[in-house]
Amino acid sequence: MGDGWKRGVAALAIAGAIAWATAELPDAPAGTRNEAFVPDPGVAKLLAFGFDAALADYYWLQAVQIVGSPEGPVGRSHHIGRLIDVVTTLDPWVGHPYRFAAIWMTDDQAAVRQANAILARGIAHQPAEWRNRFYLGFNHFFYLGENAEAAAALEPAIPLPGAPHYLGRLVARLRSQASGGDLEAASAFLHELLRQTPDPFAQAEYEKALEEIEVERRARVLDAARQEFQRRNGRDIEQVEDLVRVQPPVLHALPPEPHGWEWKLDPESGQIVSSWVGHRYQVRVDAANRSLLDRFRARSRAPGEGT
Repeated sequence: MGDGWKRGVAALAIAGAIAWATAELPDAPAGTRNEAFVPDPGVAKLLAFGFDAALADYYWLQAVQIVGSPEGPVGRSHHIGRLIDVVTTLDPWVGHPYRFAAIWMTDDQAAVRQANAILARGIAHQPAEWRNRFYLGFNHFFYLGENAEAAAALEPAIPLPGAPHYLGRLVARLRSQASGGDLEAASAFLHELLRQTPDPFAQAEYEKALEEIEVERRARVLDAARQEFQRRNGRDIEQVEDLVRVQPPVLHALPPEPHGWEWKLDPESGQIVSSWVGHRYQVRVDAANRSLLDRFRARSRAPGEGT
């Protein structure tokens, strides 16, 4: 009996098992006929009869087909979530389906939290995979506005194989934002990372982050002086130099920009920023992603679409 013939018989057996298992699953409840019925993950596992991975592939293909369909995945996050829940229950050692859930389950906050639960399962089964932690941290920060939770999700990924060197800097910023702008907590965290790592590239990232914190400290001195200028003069500054030019001056001299650059007013935010850094010490969202986030929040506030 040739190997090709054996593989063909095995493939037919697997296909038959999948067909039998899916036929044994309960019928779809009334009101769900517009979408393919997805069984409870526990029921699917019970009826897989040893063909867990094959049955997982069956439901995985259904999820992929939703994303690739002419209608697209928008508005179908919860259906995708049910499919990926079955996939990762039947075969928790899979890789990409966990991140797939994070990417496409973004219709509303309830869907994002369901994706986070799926990612947590991936982390439990693949603790050395940094990407699952990264997507979990991103969801907490971007969609849910939970900076402390984002930092907690990302921090264990910092030393994992393949993790980008910037993760430590990102965690420090998230920690700072979560603690109301506490720079000392972020600085202490970065100093500890710097002490522990032998990687020169990671060291360079942490040193750069510490320089950004020092820039932020001096910018906050200017913020306080700006508030005093407004109190005294009943108007805002037009240039940072107004803080020393006004009579009497609010400051006798501007704190030096640590890199020898200048202080300026950012034309978009109006904040005082270093011309070297160009922004303040926080995790930023660009205009395109801000628009995406605004639409997500509008959907999440809509009746019946999450909390």
